[in-house]
Amino acid sequence: MKLVLSLIALAVGAFGQVTYTRDISRVFQAKCQQCHREGDIAPFALDSYEAAMTWGEDIQRAIEERRMPPWKPVDGFGEFQHNFGLSAEERDLILNWYRGGAEEGDPRDLPEAVAPGGEFQLGDPDVVLTMPQTYSLTRRGDTYRCFVIPTDFGSDRFIDAFQVVPGNRQVVHHVILYLDTSGKARQMDGQDGNPGYDCFGGPGDGIPLTLSSMAGGWVPGMRANRFPEGIGTLLPKDVDIIMQVHYYPCGRTEQEDQTKVGLYFAQGEVNKRLVYLPILNTRFQIPPGAESHEVTATFPIPPLFDATAYLVAPHMHLLGRQFKLEKIRPNGRTEPLIYIDNWDFNWQGFYQYQQPIRLNGFDRVRATCTFDNSENNPRNPSNPLKTVRWGEGTEDEMCIGFLGITFDRENIVPFNQPL
Repeated sequence: MKLVLSLIALAVGAFGQVTYTRDISRVFQAKCQQCHREGDIAPFALDSYEAAMTWGEDIQRAIEERRMPPWKPVDGFGEFQHNFGLSAEERDLILNWYRGGAEEGDPRDLPEAVAPGGEFQLGDPDVVLTMPQTYSLTRRGDTYRCFVIPTDFGSDRFIDAFQVVPGNRQVVHHVILYLDTSGKARQMDGQDGNPGYDCFGGPGDGIPLTLSSMAGGWVPGMRANRFPEGIGTLLPKDVDIIMQVHYYPCGRTEQEDQTKVGLYFAQGEVNKRLVYLPILNTRFQIPPGAESHEVTATFPIPPLFDATAYLVAPHMHLLGRQFKLEKIRPNGRTEPLIYIDNWDFNWQGFYQYQQPIRLNGFDRVRATCTFDNSENNPRNPSNPLKTVRWGEGTEDEMCIGFLGITFDRENIVPFNQPL
């Protein structure tokens, strides 16, 4: 993206007037069209001058308020792949273009259109798993539903990539994949007469959770990527994949969904398992009226358990305002892992580091969650205000930072999986 900015800067310097075809279209293509494209989750496609003008007031307001694009990590607190946030230069370029008359420019200056790919970004998966039945959303309000997808691979398998494909992008907000070998999810499936079962904050009551229980997830704008060579997520033989889907409020109109996930088996030897380490605090109270209440959670890396972190996924609920994750070395020096200064429950992500982060024995990982439980918080669901504690309900709260890690000393028997 830096190269794109440099080219835009050169073009503006050489030709003066900023135009849609030469300048703005390239920024929209690089930073907006992951979601603002036909058939995706955004309410309109942003792929033409006409669309940029039709939605011009909304675009300017969203950019001025820094609501769009919804890239949450603050620059300088960790470097992440596929950063679709606007830089200060890009933001000024777009706003000044609108304020200066929004010239269209020469159509010959348009960039080559992004070729529409298939629904799977890495090509055809080795296996596609689909929700067993279509789920009908007949009620309003956020809905969290878990769907059980049995597997039968014949043996333990490793995957080094996956991609969730929402069946109905207008109502699917995000998806988390869990693994269950206990059979308890099957017992809850369909007990209320509908496919799946209600769940929030996890795979459901009684489902055992370990470092290996989470297999990944999806949020709007997320891109599919393969893990580094030699790393994979273990799918035990006959494991049940639990697909937890968060549905948007669906209004008065009944909607249907049948989301699926594509799995890519590791192509070479796997000698390290990717697991998710939760940095969390479950024992806190947020007093009513508190505008900036901090909750911290610390996890010490035990000696001989040196690890490498490849991705991070923060999680709070509606009272969350800021989230910070840091590595603290034994000498007290801190290294930022991620910082979100304007938390939004509706835009959560799995953020993959540009360069893996070393976590050595005796290092500590600290999460700091800041909550606003005052009447000034428009997202506060409680009236009257009340003390809020850890819990899975919408009106409860959580303070978790998931780190996708491998253990440096793990060297499992090389596992070669021919395709």
